[in-house]
Amino acid sequence: MRQKQKIRGIDPELLGLAYGFMGVLGFSLTLPATRAAVTDLNPTFIGLGRAIVAAFLAAIALRVTRQPLPNRRHWKSLAIVAAGVVVGFPLLSAWAMQQLPAAHGGVVLGLMPLATALAGAWRLGERPSVGFWIASIAGSITVMLFSVIAGAGHLQPADWVLLLAGLAAAVGYAEGGRLAQDLGSWQVICWALVLTAPILVIPTAIAVYRYEVTASPSAWIGFAYVSIISQFLAFFPWYRGLALGGVARVGQVQLLQPFLTIFASALLLSETITATTLGAATVVCMTVVLGKKATIQKKSKVKSQNYTNYQ
Repeated sequence: MRQKQKIRGIDPELLGLAYGFMGVLGFSLTLPATRAAVTDLNPTFIGLGRAIVAAFLAAIALRVTRQPLPNRRHWKSLAIVAAGVVVGFPLLSAWAMQQLPAAHGGVVLGLMPLATALAGAWRLGERPSVGFWIASIAGSITVMLFSVIAGAGHLQPADWVLLLAGLAAAVGYAEGGRLAQDLGSWQVICWALVLTAPILVIPTAIAVYRYEVTASPSAWIGFAYVSIISQFLAFFPWYRGLALGGVARVGQVQLLQPFLTIFASALLLSETITATTLGAATVVCMTVVLGKKATIQKKSKVKSQNYTNYQ
């Protein structure tokens, strides 16, 4: 099925944004959950262990659905995805969040949509219009300013590590979105996890041996969240959205992530939502809408071989 073809009468770009929103909804509690986990657990164990747990679930999904092994031409892309979202972001973000308050994550989250668009231009040949870049930069600046006003304060050395984590994720998102057009959305993260797991088993075992793995219930809940939701289930709609709507366009939905985190905190923890939060969220929503209307030129897609689907 070609990307531009309407799916059951729905614009694929609009459908991609909807799937992207579901993925971001799952990602929205990643940094707070990581922050909760690192209070008692070692960041190396969290960064590697979450991938092992997710790989176990991925292996079950692939086995039950009898997915064929990826073609050798997909291995390089799967390695890039794994380096970005299975190893790079989890390890770097876990280490950074041990040093930083969760509010600092908003600064990086503000840059990730822009970084994802740049990665999409690099890996997929997407060429967003000037209007798109203006909307993307405006949204990123809004999120970063909001984060500073909300309490991120001045940048610390660990913020640069968090920035590297965001860049690693952006590359993994773009490559995964490209690969999902051939391999299938949920299959991308599943194969990336399963193929990486054998490499991570020994370092994870060493981390378990060297560091204390007894922790409070809240720390284990945080670890469970980043393992099952952030590292596994949230990628199902996320990669599907990127494949359908385009990496640059759907990547802008990430701008909503800090605000989804705040709204979830208000719902679950009865925290107050300020007028500044509502105002910033409104501006960000406007930039996402403007980005949806902006033109993005894409390379003509080579007809995919063998692999499913967006099922």
